[in-house]
Amino acid sequence: MLADLKSRVLTETGKVVVGRENEASLLLTCLLARGHVLLEGVPGVSKTLLAKAFSNCLGLKFRRVQFTPDMLPMDILGGYVFNMKTREFDFNEGPVFTNILLADEINRAAPKVQSALLESMQELQVTVEGHTSKLPFPFMVIATQNPAEFEGVYPLPENEKDRFMIRVGFSYPSHGTEVEILKRNLSEINVEVVQPVISIGDLEESFKVVDSVKVSDDILDYISRLAGETRSDARISLGASPRAIVQLLQIARANAALDGRDYVTPDDVKKLARVSLSHRIRLDRSAALKGLVQSTDSVVAQVLDVVKPPR
Repeated sequence: MLADLKSRVLTETGKVVVGRENEASLLLTCLLARGHVLLEGVPGVSKTLLAKAFSNCLGLKFRRVQFTPDMLPMDILGGYVFNMKTREFDFNEGPVFTNILLADEINRAAPKVQSALLESMQELQVTVEGHTSKLPFPFMVIATQNPAEFEGVYPLPENEKDRFMIRVGFSYPSHGTEVEILKRNLSEINVEVVQPVISIGDLEESFKVVDSVKVSDDILDYISRLAGETRSDARISLGASPRAIVQLLQIARANAALDGRDYVTPDDVKKLARVSLSHRIRLDRSAALKGLVQSTDSVVAQVLDVVKPPR
């Protein structure tokens, strides 16, 4: 069932987004693993368009928030407003009360606004002035961010990056893909052509399928050894957290379910380790200055080479 769902999602998102099948597949995998996604890339590479199309094809409620330097936490969470009729303060829900929240250019907002999402992402609830409200289920944050070297951006704090199950990089499209993009833009692209491919009831059943995927002790040992290697590597000053490996396990189970299996293999873990771990580790500055390491992606790739998977 889930393999068919994946095919239908890719077909629908492909109606408006060209050449982003892998990114759309990762969005679906992360949603089924109950995680959040950080999309990173230069402006104009279809990050926002893919998020909209993905939400449409699942028939989920979608809200978009454009993050800016002058935002306040209440612009996301909501707040209390005085009701002149009742002479009481009523809580007005913010845009976070949705199924899929697109936090567009999240690193253009100040850290206090970025941190407003922490409780929502971890506990699926919002607390304002002592009042706690549950968020709808499913709830997923799809955040986009510009590369760190861009003007007017604030680096995401480590505790917030750790809330994102995966980070997906958006590179420039190939020549052939760009030609196809130009052809499609000869007429107006309307994201409304993307149709829902699953009911909310079937989507809830899909979560249960993922929860039933079995994991052997060898796989658990393998994931723990991967995390241990990131903590002992001299080139890394901050290794993978326990939350990181729990989420790596969750998304590996979702990947197995989408492939039609009821058990996790080492290949599931290896396939998703880079997108799940690379944004959570911090490189040692001296190692970077000496040219011993190029990026967190390359370090995670080498960790995967060093730590042998179970047979």
